[in-house]
Amino acid sequence: MMKTYVWALILPLTAVALAPSATQLDVGRRQFLTAVVASTGAASGVLANTSPSGAFDVGGKLVFGDEEIMSKKAHGTSEQPVQSDLLYEVDVSLADKICNFNRHFAERAGYFRYTNWEDIVLASDQPVTFYDSVTGKPLFQAPIGRSKESFVEESRVHGWPSFRDSEVVWENVRVLSNSGETVSVSGTHLGHNLPDRRGNRYCINLVSIAGKPWASSA
Repeated sequence: MMKTYVWALILPLTAVALAPSATQLDVGRRQFLTAVVASTGAASGVLANTSPSGAFDVGGKLVFGDEEIMSKKAHGTSEQPVQSDLLYEVDVSLADKICNFNRHFAERAGYFRYTNWEDIVLASDQPVTFYDSVTGKPLFQAPIGRSKESFVEESRVHGWPSFRDSEVVWENVRVLSNSGETVSVSGTHLGHNLPDRRGNRYCINLVSIAGKPWASSA
């Protein structure tokens, strides 16, 4: 497990050096997304993956789970592969490997900066809901209690989307007490809890939370 933590802590520093600066991002695309989201509520629901208020509870104290959650199932640690039409321009093959056949490793640091994830978060006028790439169940909703700019900036600094306790849908998320591995209750590997001086920080692979909400999980 030490190998995992060293990698997780070092790679974000590399990502800051290699990832493009904010001034190099495609501002035109972001302005377009903002205009679309502002002009139609329907588009907001699709682009920002938003969810009706009160559809599920978000936030609360950390909920631990045991190793049994990640036991072998029909498809790795899950019952089925990831969705075939994942959001944020993520690679489906990579997503399936990380979600279902992996316990320790992650997408490369800064991976999300080469997708449209930042554009969608910054264009939304309300918190964005992030769904399990396998089951379509809600896992996180952010930003809550902070600005969208602060949420994106913290994620940039660490190299992966970074969530706090107040942004977790705990009915669907667990943290394994022996490792800090953060998983869905159905067995999807999400990332790790890497606490800092502000408290728990869930460092999550974008490919694990790029799902679309399925009717069966509503």
